[in-house]
Amino acid sequence: MEASFLRLLNELWRDLHDPAALWEGGVLLACVALASWLQWRVRQRNGTSTGLLHAGEMGLRRIVFPVAALILVMVARELLRPYMPVALLNLAVPLFLSLALVRAIVFSLRYAFPRATWLRASERYISWIVWGCLALYLTGLSDGAIAALESVRFTIGKQKLDLWLILHGVVTALGTLLVALWFAGWLEHRLMRSEGIDSNVRVVITRAGKSVLIIVALLFSLALVGIDITALSVFGGAFAVGLGFGMKTIASNYVAGFMILLDRSIRIGNIIAIDATTSGEVTRITTRYTVVRTLAGTEVIVPNEYLVGNIVRNQTYTDTQVRVPLPLTVAYSADLELAMRLMVEAAASQARVLTNPAPSAIVVAFGESGIDLELGFWIRDPREGTGGLRSEINLVIWRSFRSHGIEFPFPQREVRILNAPDIGSAAAARG
Repeated sequence: MEASFLRLLNELWRDLHDPAALWEGGVLLACVALASWLQWRVRQRNGTSTGLLHAGEMGLRRIVFPVAALILVMVARELLRPYMPVALLNLAVPLFLSLALVRAIVFSLRYAFPRATWLRASERYISWIVWGCLALYLTGLSDGAIAALESVRFTIGKQKLDLWLILHGVVTALGTLLVALWFAGWLEHRLMRSEGIDSNVRVVITRAGKSVLIIVALLFSLALVGIDITALSVFGGAFAVGLGFGMKTIASNYVAGFMILLDRSIRIGNIIAIDATTSGEVTRITTRYTVVRTLAGTEVIVPNEYLVGNIVRNQTYTDTQVRVPLPLTVAYSADLELAMRLMVEAAASQARVLTNPAPSAIVVAFGESGIDLELGFWIRDPREGTGGLRSEINLVIWRSFRSHGIEFPFPQREVRILNAPDIGSAAAARG
């Protein structure tokens, strides 16, 4: 292939001495101008499609210029071949074809890695850089560029490096990393759709698989470039020492995260209470922290080490049913049996309250101002919160108690003054 392109360059150099080459250059410029106009027309259209159709429309906008230029150049080449040399057009065909392929591949990477915002922002620059390198190779000019980069050499320890080796290593590492990340994304997509595997196990496999794939990709890219991998042993030892001393907290959180995922003590979707003021639903478990979304909508980031070393109340560890207590106090003159029955009926009237186990009311204590009662009922959806449900039940109880003459007591205190002087005698003495 390299010899054929060198031959094309020789033909092009020979044809430049022919005045007809000016016509050939004009035809090439006309093809490029017409392809640019077609690209502008396509981009002026406001697409309304969604999903795969939208992706296809956006991909078409990326390749409309090189594909249109390629078709126009190929048609012009066949029309002009009998009348003038077409070496310049012959050279333009593989260049436009490679540009179309590069743009299509780079655009497809955006959908392979939807979270890589940097890829979307630098898509155009990546396409032109890759195409420029490919154009150097196709035209046979890459040997001179490689020789110039290899001439800049330096030594790091026992390893001899040059600019070409570093550039080659960076490109190879990026390529292998992209392949590894794509495979990790595909694996995560397949595992998350599997219903037969526990959610925590799926997260562990995806996290560990992604880490292993990245490490393997980096080591494989270094081996392809020719860098001795054993030179990384010193770095590995230093990294281990750093984990033991300077990164103790990060390492402990990392290990605690895997312990939580493996022993399944806390799962995504569980309702947990960390302390007296923090409780909510577990929405995300990472290798360093766990995200708890409270009933007020606030997201609390809890280090995994804290969850492992402290007591955590998991309200949905084995069952999603939760008992909700509702304390009340009635006057000593009230009919306790009637009050307890009305409390149970108020709870049973709510759709969220379960009938099995059924609501129940108990006498807790005889207080200073009244009799303390407690209504207990069970719900299946604690993630929806209990504040609104408590309020509805309290309103029903208040209406029922008022209609049946059951009173809520108010604080009562009796004050006695011992050894107080006789008020009448004191007044007579003053008179």
